[in-house]
Amino acid sequence: MIEQEVSRKLQVVGDLCCSPVLQAALEPSDAQVLAGALKVLADPARLRLLSLIRSAESGRATTGFLAEEVGLTQPTITHHLGALFEAGFLERERDGRQTWYWVNTDGLETIRQLLDPAPARQLVSVEPFRKSGK
Repeated sequence: MIEQEVSRKLQVVGDLCCSPVLQAALEPSDAQVLAGALKVLADPARLRLLSLIRSAESGRATTGFLAEEVGLTQPTITHHLGALFEAGFLERERDGRQTWYWVNTDGLETIRQLLDPAPARQLVSVEPFRKSGK
């Protein structure tokens, strides 16, 4: 049986509702969420993990695979993956003893749109997974 994750402690970047940063002033709460998301992305190991997951054959990877590729311990990998998940950049699914991760491209697209100096357009909304009834 597969169990999908729902809980997120922090606001995800997709919760931002304002205009792009370079077009209008951010609300203080939106600035805080965006700064937190950018801090999560500002770690070289996390950027590498995102790229490894996205380029994996199925676009999904487990902590064991990632630990081998990056050369860090599984607890360290799990910490980094947790930060990326909490910020809305990854999704995850538990399958028995393994947890599979994949990139939430909507989270990255939201960051791109918020930093885009081009005219405003509809921002992407990132919805967290809902528990399935399986």
